[in-house]
Amino acid sequence: MSPASLRYAGTVTGLLEKALRRVEALSNEEQDAIAAQILESLDDEEIWERSFREHPEQMRALANEAREEHRRKETRPLDELLGE
Repeated sequence: MSPASLRYAGTVTGLLEKALRRVEALSNEEQDAIAAQILESLDDEEIWERSFREHPEQMRALANEAREEHRRKETRPLDELLGE
């Protein structure tokens, strides 16, 4: 294990440690691409959490609207939309 990996010993979960070890073996470009994806995902999560916290009524209204659309059979499964 490289010194960079040891920096995280005991501070991350086993699964994250495993992922970081695999990422270490990639090229710098691939590592940066994965890092950008992770950071984007974390940023998106923060935005959603802030929206729920700061605008709970609006988020409830959106959830109710989505349930009504589903009840009226106006929704489709995500895998169908993605062509999976």
